[in-house]
Amino acid sequence: QVQVVESGGGSAQAGGSLRLSCAASGRSSLQYTMGWFRQAPGKERDFVAVVKYGGDSAYYADSVKGRFTISRDSAENTVYLQMNSLKPDDTAVYYCAATSYWSARYYDTGLYDYWGQGTQVTVSS
Repeated sequence: QVQVVESGGGSAQAGGSLRLSCAASGRSSLQYTMGWFRQAPGKERDFVAVVKYGGDSAYYADSVKGRFTISRDSAENTVYLQMNSLKPDDTAVYYCAATSYWSARYYDTGLYDYWGQGTQVTVSS
């Protein structure tokens, strides 16, 4: 079992940057596929990015491709989401999630067993 805790949310201007952190405890994050999701008010929780267990293979939602980067620091047992060129549409609560599996449906929230409490990201124009 693993516990995940997000941090690093806050406010930014459009075009700015933020970096989110997801600290894993209990087991090595390398054993888990780690994903980032986001949920805007009144909307469903959407996939943002994922890094596959055991390495650094990463996949992104089309809406963030080229702007966001997911990375893993095994020594710190932490996964990061570097968000650049932020847009107001990026405003949401961002969640970190973990699963011991890998699937072509990595964007499906149902694949993930462990979730953080979320961190708010607000981007103003």
